[in-house]
Amino acid sequence: MLFLQGMRNLLILLVVFGFFCATRSVAQDAPGLGSWNILNLKYGINKNWSLFGEAQLRSLRFYDHFHYYEYKGGVNYQPIPQLRLTLGLGDYDTYAEGGNFVTPKNNDELRIWPQINFTHKVGAFVLEQRYRAEFRFTQQGFRNRYRYRLGVSYPFGSQKAGYRPFQVSAGNELFFTNREPYFERNRINLAFSYRYSTAVTFQAGYLHQFDYRINDETGRDFLQLGVYFELSGNSFKQKPGNIEMKDN
Repeated sequence: MLFLQGMRNLLILLVVFGFFCATRSVAQDAPGLGSWNILNLKYGINKNWSLFGEAQLRSLRFYDHFHYYEYKGGVNYQPIPQLRLTLGLGDYDTYAEGGNFVTPKNNDELRIWPQINFTHKVGAFVLEQRYRAEFRFTQQGFRNRYRYRLGVSYPFGSQKAGYRPFQVSAGNELFFTNREPYFERNRINLAFSYRYSTAVTFQAGYLHQFDYRINDETGRDFLQLGVYFELSGNSFKQKPGNIEMKDN
C-alpha cells in the first residue's frame, strides 16, 4: 500500500511539474513551446472489433508557425481486454520552419503501421507497452521505423457508470530505424484526462521531444490538447471502462 501511495504521489507530481514547465514557457513567450492538437473518433463494432480515425495539427510556437498535420485511420482487434492489435494507414505532411505551412515541404509521407498494445494492472495503476512498426513512403524514398512506448496511468475520482472520470498518465517512447545511427527520436509525455461521459474524453498534456538527425519534425516542447469520441452501433453497447492511454 505504501508503494502504491508513493507511486501515485510521484505520478501526480510529475504531471503538475510538466504543466508548470509548459505554463512558464508560455509566460516567457518561449519559441520552443509549440501546440499539438488531436481529434480522435473510435467506433465500436462489437466487443472485439473497432474502427478509428484521427486528425492532428501541430505548431512550433504557441498556436503559431503551424508546420505539421496528419490524418489517419484503421482497425483494432481486441481478443482479450489486455491485448489490442491495430492496423493503421495515414498521410503525414511536414512543412519548413519560419511561419505557417512554409513551402517547400520537409516531408510528404504515406505510412502503414501495424501495432500491438499490452496492458497490465498493478494495484490501482495501469501499465502499457506499445510496439509499432512503420512502413513509410516518403519524399526521400521508402523507410522503416520501429517504436516502443512504456506508459503508466492512474485513474481516480468517484466511480460513475463503471469508470473513474479522471486520470493522470506518463509515458516514454523510443524511435528506431534499420539504418545508422539507428536511434532516431525520444518522446516523453505527461497528461491529465477527463472523461466527460462514456462517449467523450478531454486530454491536456505536456510533451517533450528529442530528435537525432531527423527531417520530418523538429524536436520541441509541446502543449498537447485532445478530444476523443468513442461511439458504438445500436446493436452493440460498449461497456464503459477506465480511460485508455491516448495514442500520439
